[in-house]
Parts: sequence; structure tokens; C-alpha cells
Amino acid sequence: MTRTKKTGFKARGGRVAVIGALGLASVALAAGPAFAKGGVDITAPRTAHVGETITVKAHGGDDSAGYLHQLCLEEKGFGQGWHQENCSAVVEGDAQVTAQGTSARRGNLEFRAVLYGLTGPHDQKPERLHASDVVTVQVR
Repeated sequence: MTRTKKTGFKARGGRVAVIGALGLASVALAAGPAFAKGGVDITAPRTAHVGETITVKAHGGDDSAGYLHQLCLEEKGFGQGWHQENCSAVVEGDAQVTAQGTSARRGNLEFRAVLYGLTGPHDQKPERLHASDVVTVQVR
């Protein structure tokens, strides 16, 4: 009889400890910082021919309060580093941008889109919020 009571007590004590730990974890998660949601999508053709028009489109947004957004397309290719190709206007909501161009030679061109947060229309130091994956266009 004594064994049953001790085992039962230990089992209940273990359950109480687990329930208490779960309660503490839920309070810690609720009190943690909230992260803004957002992202950037980019589309480009996989291949293009020399002299053919290449159209790259991107759109992105972020729900962070207090920011204006600007989306820029960047290009890298033929031994050059990343450079801005085109930027959208400064907007309050989601931003979108399109760039068109042609390649005069064969090789791979890489594109990415970067979403910036600005505190005002003429912000000199915008904050980089999100970047898209890199897409590669193979020019044949």
C-alpha cells in the first residue's frame, strides 16, 4: 500500500512539473518580440538568346509599421559585381518593379530583388528588409 501511494505521488509530481514547464514556455513565447512578415519574389526567364529582350519582374512587401518601401532590381554578370538595374517608386504598401534589357553576348546573368525600408521619401540611409533568391538567366 505504501508503494502505491509513493508511486502515485511521484507520477502526479512529474505531471505537475511538466504542466508548469509548458505554462512557463507559453508565457515566454507570448512575451517575446514580434517579427514583421514580408518577402520578395522575382521572376525571370531561364534562357534568352543574344539580342533578345529579357524582362525581369519583382514584387515585395513587409508589414513593418512606420516604413515606406522601395524595391530595387540588381544584376551581376560577365565578371562584374552586383549593381542596381532599376528601382521602384517609394510606396507605402507592396512595391513592384520591372526591368527590361538585352544582352550583347553569351553567358550567365544573375538577378536579385532587394526591398528597402525608408523613414521618409528622401531617406539617405534606407534599411535593407528582405532580398529575393538569385535567379540566373542563361544567354545563348
